[in-house]
Amino acid sequence: MRAYAAKVFALNTKGVLVPRGVAVAGLVLIALVVTASLHQERYFLSVAFGVLFVALSDPGGVYLSRLRRLAVVGLVGALVTALGFGIGGDAWGWAVLAAFVVTVVAGLAISFGLFAFVAAVLLNVWLLITLSAAAGLPARVSAHPWQQALAWLIGSAIWIAFTFLLWLVQGRSSRPSPLPEIPADAPPVKLSRPVVLFGIIRALAVTAAVAIAFGWHLSSADWMPIATLIAMKPSLQQSTLRGVQRLVGATLGGAIAAVFLVTVTSHHALEEIIILLIGAGVSIYAVNYAFYAAAIAGAVLIAMDLPHPSNLDAEGRRIFFTFAGVAIAIVVDVLASLLPKRKSSAAAPHADKAPAAAPHAD
Repeated sequence: MRAYAAKVFALNTKGVLVPRGVAVAGLVLIALVVTASLHQERYFLSVAFGVLFVALSDPGGVYLSRLRRLAVVGLVGALVTALGFGIGGDAWGWAVLAAFVVTVVAGLAISFGLFAFVAAVLLNVWLLITLSAAAGLPARVSAHPWQQALAWLIGSAIWIAFTFLLWLVQGRSSRPSPLPEIPADAPPVKLSRPVVLFGIIRALAVTAAVAIAFGWHLSSADWMPIATLIAMKPSLQQSTLRGVQRLVGATLGGAIAAVFLVTVTSHHALEEIIILLIGAGVSIYAVNYAFYAAAIAGAVLIAMDLPHPSNLDAEGRRIFFTFAGVAIAIVVDVLASLLPKRKSSAAAPHADKAPAAAPHAD
């Protein structure tokens, strides 16, 4: 047990990439300064996560191909933004339906390659953030879904413009992904029955968490769906170790967010903490995945609760619902571990029949 825990928290100190974190955090900080100076702070989160999630979806490579992929992520993200802010304050059934459909589609995106899958999962997370942000607004206060979608597009355009300038400065040569830890040559995964079943199970788990949070109007439960999604293995191919690191990261992220939300009362200070967590997370991606997940989860959870008043009791309830979301993720991961076994056991009778058929072939 101690040896396995050492693996979960093992540090690869050579994996620190401070320039990457500084670049992303710097761009998000610029977005904060601009929105604050224009008195449009309500759009900061859309701009900030537009920068972050498009950056994390950057596949690198030949710039024209790279630009097309980034533009697709930006446009799809804008539609997700409009959807989440548009229905988050309406009847909770729409939020449940949207969460199910988007989670299923995100799970099946692995058939288009690893970077497409990463982008889809990030947009899945963003949908849950937008649903929560819209639901947290007072009654009869518009969430301005299309303006929020435009803010997301501006955020994605900031990252695209940044990569374009780097491309020009560096001699118009193809560049690696900002996340070299994700193999660019990973082949697409065929949509076999276990893969599809796992995608549906993940979607049902997230949908159940959304239904509890939105259907029962539990404002403190808005962390549960995001904790479920972050803690779950995104695919059957992910290793058990990485799955455990996701669980640990989601739990630590909830604790980090709760501490800051209780101790920091300034709205602007919380926005700056989000930027610091984003920069730290992007910098340490290759150092330890659990700590990367904790930093990004902490930033996401703080962002979700910026519109909500906070106190010790509320954060206690949010921590409880975070653990509930992690528990749902554990159940899903256990079920996922059974799918390959079921497939192999189903194939066993066919393997037994093969030798018997061999004499007839002769």
